[in-house]
Amino acid sequence: MDALKADTVRQFGHFNWWLVAKGFLASPTYRVLVTFRCCQAAQQCHPTLRWPAFVFARLWHGLACQWSGIELPWRTEIAPGLALTHGRGIVINVGTRIGSNVTLFHGVTLGQRDHIDSEGRRFTTYPVIEDEVWIGPQAIVVGGVTIGRGSRIAGGAYVFRSIPAYSVVLGNPGQVVKSHCTPDVDNRWEPSQSDANPSTPDPDAADFTTADKSTATKRRQPQRP
Repeated sequence: MDALKADTVRQFGHFNWWLVAKGFLASPTYRVLVTFRCCQAAQQCHPTLRWPAFVFARLWHGLACQWSGIELPWRTEIAPGLALTHGRGIVINVGTRIGSNVTLFHGVTLGQRDHIDSEGRRFTTYPVIEDEVWIGPQAIVVGGVTIGRGSRIAGGAYVFRSIPAYSVVLGNPGQVVKSHCTPDVDNRWEPSQSDANPSTPDPDAADFTTADKSTATKRRQPQRP
């Protein structure tokens, strides 16, 4: 449950199971994350427990999504450290991929885009949100685009083209108005905060950054203009 621990750090600044219980009872948006992680964890249970555990978690996840007004399919690929701020009205397509330390505000849509060619064949693509991305209220990101690491998408922006890392995007259609920005990550989760065995790779901790490591390292401490 390292992913849930990371989500809890993003929500509360640190982790303990009392915070998980408190957040589950008091915060509709955090409750969605708890049930989402439980659905995925249930798939890793012993075969004799897998089905009942999944049914129970799936039922709670459906209720949590309904009560909070959030659409978050349990199959969605999301790395540890997701923060849902306010949360109501968020819609995430199951094909979306989300990196670690991502922040989503209320009304955000991460959706598919369909293209039909001249022969009537349909092609569907989904967005990739890299690590440390911040997406503001009512922003829309659709199609097979990549939002580069550390970028900030302003509220109300409509993005249907890929965005370079560390960019600020405004408007409809979304335009890059600033480069080399500083990522906006409140209560950043670091992999060292996990008590998992470092020799065992965690599939939830996938890094979706497509830039080469040298570039990413160079940009982790960007200079303000």
